Amino acid sequence: GRMWAYSVGFTVLPHVGGFLGWFLNRKEIPEWYEKLKKPSWCPSRRMFPVAWTMLYTGMGYASYLVWNDLGGCSSKAMVPLGLYGAQLVLNWAWPPLFFGAHNLNM
Repeated sequence: GRMWAYSVGFTVLPHVGGFLGWFLNRKEIPEWYEKLKKPSWCPSRRMFPVAWTMLYTGMGYASYLVWNDLGGCSSKAMVPLGLYGAQLVLNWAWPPLFFGAHNLNM
């Protein structure tokens, strides 16, 4: 019973920051982003929520599998989960910097 809750928690976690990033920048995305010059192969704006939902779900569930296989918060799990956590924070920081601050260098 409890493992089910852990798997759902790990899987949902990446979506929290993703949703907050979208929520805080939702007005900037259609107005500012649409005016940018983009290459012809750039996917439609409608594809981003689908792609990020799939990516965040996969990343979250994979982090659960690592946590589970390496015995929870053991010393073996600290490096992979630490790297994953750092990558997640950078992922969450990107939308406010790119869309909010209009920083194209990001």
